[in-house]
Amino acid sequence: MARALDITLLCSWLFFTCIVQAQTGPIDVTQLGAKSDGRADMSRVLADAWKQACKSTTASTILIPKGTFLLKEASLVGPCKAPIKIQIQGTIKAPENPAQISKDKEWITIMYVNQLTLSGGGTLDGQGAKAWTQNECRVKTECSKLPNTLSLNFVNNTVIRGLTSLNSKLFHVNIFACNNVTFQHFTITAPGDSPNTDGIHIGHSTGIVITDSNIGTGDDCISIGDGAKQVNISKVTCGPGHGISVGSLGRYDNELPVEGIFVSNCTISGTLNGVRVKSWPASKRGSATNMHFEGIIMRNVSNPVIIDQEYCPNNQCTNTAPSRVKIAQVSFKHITGTSATPAAVTLLCSKGIPCEGVEVANIDLAYNGNQGTVSSKCANVKPVLSGKLNPPICANAIIPAQAA
Repeated sequence: MARALDITLLCSWLFFTCIVQAQTGPIDVTQLGAKSDGRADMSRVLADAWKQACKSTTASTILIPKGTFLLKEASLVGPCKAPIKIQIQGTIKAPENPAQISKDKEWITIMYVNQLTLSGGGTLDGQGAKAWTQNECRVKTECSKLPNTLSLNFVNNTVIRGLTSLNSKLFHVNIFACNNVTFQHFTITAPGDSPNTDGIHIGHSTGIVITDSNIGTGDDCISIGDGAKQVNISKVTCGPGHGISVGSLGRYDNELPVEGIFVSNCTISGTLNGVRVKSWPASKRGSATNMHFEGIIMRNVSNPVIIDQEYCPNNQCTNTAPSRVKIAQVSFKHITGTSATPAAVTLLCSKGIPCEGVEVANIDLAYNGNQGTVSSKCANVKPVLSGKLNPPICANAIIPAQAA
């Protein structure tokens, strides 16, 4: 009788252990029916895995193992009951044809989630080449928007580490209304002529960190929109692309201030711009303050240092009134390397609201071309200068009488 009871208890213990292991082990999408053949859509399987993880009261992991998986689209929505890890070891491919993604949807959207980790060394392949030929937004103000690869909306306390975004149809990553999101060892790759493929765009968000990452794409490596606060970018390699930009600002009504942008110890190579702050002429009111760019290496970069308050791509502007975006407390320090254009430093501020509190220190940029000598261009700004300055800064500055 005692032996039978022992066996019963042992079996019960083993059964309980199996249940615990099943609950605490990763949720493997292949065990839920996903196929790593690159042809079968795993949208439903990923939605089921997310639902299971999101309702768990303990931390859980969704595993996308090595292999190639087709994903038509995904919307991963919280709030969830416990932290979630999504471990992407394989390659997830988007449909080549953007029409296969629901209209006005992004490819992968994550919303209302706290304490999320995306990692695993895998790749999000946006398969954007076909979509790029359909992109009219680069030349038209009214156009159909293509889907971003990854959109994070209302996501907090999140880490994205060791992943690659490849060939997005539009932005690789769009961040909106998020707090405390860190990108580390993140790789972004797209051709230099892929239109509007911003690497990481940040808007209405606080505490975004991008570090130890490599970004090469067809637009801004990192673009910082209105409402961005306390953004730290360090040890990022950027190129090809359009550089690291704040803006463009002032195009829309009720834009929120930009405050606390710190860019340090980055290398920018072969881009159309280096570090840049840009706003539209005839703009709506706005502001961008407390922005600091320091320890930047430029390698054959056009316009390495630039404030441009007459930003108007593709001649879309009909009103040439001055920008009404206030730019203040900006510093450019310890920026070295080579410029692909004679104008290595351009500080073109608004004549309606001149820049204030601009500091330029220890700039050493050489121009190796044959179109003149290295120079700076300035308007409506009176910067504080210190240290070695090559080229000389703002020798031809235009200062309005009321700002002198």
